[in-house]
Amino acid sequence: MPGAGRAEERDYSREERAAIEAGAKGLGLSLDEALARLGPRTLDVFLNGVACWRNVPRGVWDFFIGGYQVLKKWLSYREKKSPGRGLILAEAEYGTEMVRRLAVLRLLEPALDANYQAAKAHAVPLPALSPGTGEHPEPTER
Repeated sequence: MPGAGRAEERDYSREERAAIEAGAKGLGLSLDEALARLGPRTLDVFLNGVACWRNVPRGVWDFFIGGYQVLKKWLSYREKKSPGRGLILAEAEYGTEMVRRLAVLRLLEPALDANYQAAKAHAVPLPALSPGTGEHPEPTER
């Protein structure tokens, strides 16, 4: 898969949309809000000529951390030439778990961003470093 790979984009099936809607409802989101985070279409990502991860939301497949496309990078480390063997079942199953975790992370992004802003607004500043030592001075009681 890693190189160019094969990923077939398609519309969500009725069952897939219903599952997204049910999961989103549990997070207090509407179907439209969920699809705004996950993407309006999905992919079937082929791991070889016959096996694939079905229903990888476009917003999950295109998710980047640190400049890397997470799922594609993970797969690149599992190319047959790298470990000297094909992808094993446990790795394919773990990939499925990653897709699910990244989907939830995408759905939680607005809440996580709001939580960060709230924490930032109430952060307690650290005292300045002592000159020349690079250490914080002993705390004083308040």
